[in-house]
Amino acid sequence: MVRKAAVIGSPIEHSLSPVLHNAAYAELGLDWEYTRLECSAAGVPALVSSLGPEWAGLSCTMPTKRAALAFASVVTPRATAVGAANTLVRHGSEWHADCTDVDGVVGALREKGFSGGSHGVVLGAGGTATAALAGFAELGISSASLVVRDPARAAEAVETASRVGVSVEVLELSSVDLAVLAGAADVVVSTVPAEATAPLADSLARAPYVLDVIYHPWPTPVAKAVEASGSRLATGLDMLLHQAFGQFEQFTGKPAPQEAMRAALAAALASRP
Repeated sequence: MVRKAAVIGSPIEHSLSPVLHNAAYAELGLDWEYTRLECSAAGVPALVSSLGPEWAGLSCTMPTKRAALAFASVVTPRATAVGAANTLVRHGSEWHADCTDVDGVVGALREKGFSGGSHGVVLGAGGTATAALAGFAELGISSASLVVRDPARAAEAVETASRVGVSVEVLELSSVDLAVLAGAADVVVSTVPAEATAPLADSLARAPYVLDVIYHPWPTPVAKAVEASGSRLATGLDMLLHQAFGQFEQFTGKPAPQEAMRAALAAALASRP
């Protein structure tokens, strides 16, 4: 029986996840296939319930992450903390939920040499920001500044910080000296669209380590500023790889062939306009 896995979400046609997972199956000689399935948040229960026993796992992207968390029979503490699941793994008749987006944050920063610190800055308060805060906890960062345009929209991120034991202050972007804040931080994570960071990029680049989760269009203003400054840059593509490593291992029970997955991603990106 061919084992199956897929990425679900909407829109889904541009997801790079099949490139990564299918390259890993080929590298290890596994009789598996990984596809894309269009799915809305409301459609998650019906879709997952319809899958036969050959299905081992699902990668969940927007807008399905919260629905996946709600659907699962068993949920990891970090998925609960983040409030979303990007991974569903079949265990017998049950589906277990996890959030390897946290692995993405941690792995991307460690790959660039980040070994820990005491204070981090997160720009934005959406779903990626909550994963970043959970990643901070795993990296030993005990406090964070959450910089947002509207503090009223930061409640979920503040809850995540509380769950993972990170002390957080919420700062309004219009009233903060971002250059001073970033310069005093051990790491900055930017989760906002590239066009919004253009006037902020030089300030963010004051931090010794910067993770810019946006990778299209590339290079982003933040990426240009960080590389010009000499600070260390981790990217959304690094995150994509590291969250996929964790998913692959949960789906198959085998160590991820990381270099094969990395090479496949590079080849796929090189072939795109």
